[in-house]
Amino acid sequence: MSSDPKPRWERRKDARPQELLAAALDLFVERGFAATRLDDIAKNAGVSKGTLYLYFSSKEELFKTVVRENVVPMIGQAEEIVEQFTGHTTELFREIIMSWWHAVGNTKLSGLSKLMIAEACNFPELAQFYNEEVIARSDAMVVRMLERGISRGEIRPLNLKMAPRILIAPIIMQMISRHSNNACSVEDDELAPYIDTYIELVLNGMLV
Repeated sequence: MSSDPKPRWERRKDARPQELLAAALDLFVERGFAATRLDDIAKNAGVSKGTLYLYFSSKEELFKTVVRENVVPMIGQAEEIVEQFTGHTTELFREIIMSWWHAVGNTKLSGLSKLMIAEACNFPELAQFYNEEVIARSDAMVVRMLERGISRGEIRPLNLKMAPRILIAPIIMQMISRHSNNACSVEDDELAPYIDTYIELVLNGMLV
């Protein structure tokens, strides 16, 4: 006769950090950074608060790890795509946008954008961290993609300081809207047409 499944706290210790990160992401997106308590994260992960402190020294460290484990790798993948892509830059742009949307924009990770916009002023150190590891790195990746297209004669010259912000803004807006229940958010069955239309408008504006 098989034994009963072990309680969560008796699982392998190497599984606990990921369980804590998953619980933290859920609560950060649901409640925001300030309103999320370490006690609640530990409870949702099925461990004691003391166990949480074995892996993370503070809520700030836990948030940074959530971003580094879930968002930063997606930027790394996009950077690799830009470096290795051999086709036309318009197809590269479509690949980058669709990959990002499926990995981040259409998942609970999109709620982190709303969190940072809402709470950046109250947590400047976290805002600086997010700007350096997510925003600045994403902007640099977009600039490299645009430079590639310009140098190949595939897209017209653009203001490379402003263009990344403008290109990313509609996607960020939709990510925020998905967690705001406001009138700007499109329905789930309209998300694919929204992304397709956005890509079409952008590409028509960039082509030579």
